[in-house]
Amino acid sequence: MRNIFLILLPLLLIQLSCKKQEIIPVSGTVTIDNTTGFSQTYYVYGFLFSRAEIVSTLDNPPPDITIDSDGTNLFFQTDNFKDSFYKFGEFDSADSAEEAFNNLTTVSVTQWVGLASPVEPDQIWLYRSGSEHYAKIRIIATVSGEIDNRDYAKCTFEWAYQPDGSLTFPGK
Repeated sequence: MRNIFLILLPLLLIQLSCKKQEIIPVSGTVTIDNTTGFSQTYYVYGFLFSRAEIVSTLDNPPPDITIDSDGTNLFFQTDNFKDSFYKFGEFDSADSAEEAFNNLTTVSVTQWVGLASPVEPDQIWLYRSGSEHYAKIRIIATVSGEIDNRDYAKCTFEWAYQPDGSLTFPGK
């Protein structure tokens, strides 16, 4: 009996100490807005593709993209010191935008821009990170207006991230 206990105890400890690798999604749907917070400085939340999560502009690493409004248009912005956006297309309906997004498996970009503007439903944008990783973004819905005397922006989008650094995305 003692021998069985001596064998099982190390096996139990090994099993408890093994952590399962968390699988980070490379696609999904998310909503971000430009609601501000305040701690020592102002901050907003945006989306970080490499971790597939909403993070604060105070976090390290900060978000890849945030959404904002100039009172007329909504726009995506980034803080990676690169022209990082390319509008792949605008579509007449949600169905045609979804079909184009699903069929977009590879692309060649000739001219990146600093802001994705204007951001509107049924568009597809490409994003390039500071470390040359790419995401495709399908705009599903936007909300704009004024809250607390401030221009408000909210965007729901479908995304697919390519963590290997290529501009080739899996199709659906």
